[in-house]
Amino acid sequence: MTSKDFMRLEERYGANNYQPLPVVLTRGEGVWVWDVEGNRYLDVLAGYSALNQGHRHPRILEALYEQAGRLTLTARAFHNDLLGPLCQELCELTGHEAMLPMNTGAEAVETAIKMARKWGYRVKGIPHDRAEIVVCGGNFHGRTISIVGFSSEEQYRDGFGPFTPGFVRIEYGSAEALRAAITPHTAAFLVEPIQGEGGIIVPPEGFLAETRAVCRDNNVLFMADEIQSGFGRAGTMLACQHENVHPDAVILGKALGGGIVPISAVCASREVMDAAFTPGDHGSTFGGNPLACAVARAALRVLVEERLPERSAELGASFIQKLRDLKSPVVKEVRGRGLWIGVEIEEEAGDARPYCEALLEQGILAKETHKQVLRISPPLVITQAEIDWALERLAVVLAEPRGA
Repeated sequence: MTSKDFMRLEERYGANNYQPLPVVLTRGEGVWVWDVEGNRYLDVLAGYSALNQGHRHPRILEALYEQAGRLTLTARAFHNDLLGPLCQELCELTGHEAMLPMNTGAEAVETAIKMARKWGYRVKGIPHDRAEIVVCGGNFHGRTISIVGFSSEEQYRDGFGPFTPGFVRIEYGSAEALRAAITPHTAAFLVEPIQGEGGIIVPPEGFLAETRAVCRDNNVLFMADEIQSGFGRAGTMLACQHENVHPDAVILGKALGGGIVPISAVCASREVMDAAFTPGDHGSTFGGNPLACAVARAALRVLVEERLPERSAELGASFIQKLRDLKSPVVKEVRGRGLWIGVEIEEEAGDARPYCEALLEQGILAKETHKQVLRISPPLVITQAEIDWALERLAVVLAEPRGA
């Protein structure tokens, strides 16, 4: 079957909820992927940070195969010999005392919301069913009904109401807006240290530290959604570390599964976690399954032992500067941290989508976000030579307007 055959099948039988680039992938290795016709492409999307360790990292695959030969699922009705060690390793890595595993990022965000609300009632003394959580404009925390309800992106909301109450939205990057939004009913502030789907938006310097202090002063939980920004993507293990901020709760996913299996987690203090959850309050059949735990433990070891956050910081700083040095007539701004880069296209030069299509022809797989932003976020195992190869092709594609 050809690429066109596979695309026709998907169009015929699949839901129309994505607009993929016209390429059908069949194999991946490191930072490279191949389509069914055998053409090779450099992947600079990396599964929205799920592939920080690259495609099919051999150490992670080895853990997968070994565990698949022993035990894959127990449900949480029984203990398994992988969950406890993963809890310890993830808590020690993040500096928290307790971890609750789930499967997807959206599930982890929902878990954190439930945790914050119940903590607000049991510990802070917020009146029953009056808890509020402050979120930011431009946020992306997932696609559940609760989450899209507090999105500022109208398409994410259109046709899906009524929405869950209890959320207050403020301007991203403004500590003063947070201070003004807090009431005696505020349980938590939910924030992305860098907004990925929002367009790789890096907040003003000091925003995270100041909002963390505001939360502490008002007995409000500071909850950092590090699903995309964490595990080295922004040049530190967690993006909050750029401002030495330690959240009350951190929400993790994507690269925790090493690009192989879905696994997510919420990490928090024992006091916050125990105030929110007792047996029966929350759960997941597949959450914390031994196969995912084995993969996650290997994925964490790869991040630490191969110093991928440090690689991201070093290579990302150079990549960002070289993109700026192109002085492209179609580029409004290049921004980012680590190997998480947004190239914003001038509106008069067209949308970002045609530039992604042109990059596809050059052997690079990238994706647009928020219409005008070209997202560059390769696996953290990328080499300088591969970045230079990409830069040559980016220079060609960004040399002139496309599709204006």
